[in-house]
Amino acid sequence: MKKLCSVLIALAFALAPIAGAAAQEGNDTRSSDRLRMCGEVMNDIVNMPDSIPQKILDHAVCVAVIPSVMKAAFMGGGLYGRGAMTCRSGEDFQGPWGAPTMMALEGGSFGFQLGGQATDFVLLVMNTRGASSILNSKVKLGADASAAAGPKGRDAEADTDVTLRAEVLTYSRARGLFAGISLEGSTLRPDNDGNKKIYGKELDAKDIALHNAVPVPPSAKLLIDTLTHHSPKNLSK
Repeated sequence: MKKLCSVLIALAFALAPIAGAAAQEGNDTRSSDRLRMCGEVMNDIVNMPDSIPQKILDHAVCVAVIPSVMKAAFMGGGLYGRGAMTCRSGEDFQGPWGAPTMMALEGGSFGFQLGGQATDFVLLVMNTRGASSILNSKVKLGADASAAAGPKGRDAEADTDVTLRAEVLTYSRARGLFAGISLEGSTLRPDNDGNKKIYGKELDAKDIALHNAVPVPPSAKLLIDTLTHHSPKNLSK
């Protein structure tokens, strides 16, 4: 009996971290599924031969992924999708990739480009000003934050004037094709309802992204692991 009790106690201690992580994600499976999809999209894209230039990824301070936006999400050509954004932690964005904050991408008129296929969007935030703006409030791309279609090709030359000036570089993947796309006119904002569903409490997007207010949830592990593997350090300085 004593041996059995010892085994049960040891098992309880072993399972405690898993239970804590699961509790942290709350009971909203859709938000957790969305985070997993973000990881799958990012993992697929960085492993494509004609992907985001390595220099661009190494200079990005945040990466947002909006997966599987369908034609049904368009009203009069307007875009609406939900995903997540992870940033390099710390006030100077020089630390490791942190826990993601849920995001919403809205507006614009892109129905003619997307057709009826599911489209994934990836947005790279290239400087601290752009990141701080997005984490604090709704940002209109092309107005509040300069934006441009991102270059592609892992070894592509990325030092063009447009790329150097842009605070946000934007990409899409549809029908198996990956390319830069203009999202000017759309808005990117923190999805506070999504954050509450994932983390089980009210949290500020900036605290999540920069201040290590919460650990990385299990459903975001692939997203963070992928970025950590392919771009472990901020080389913008």
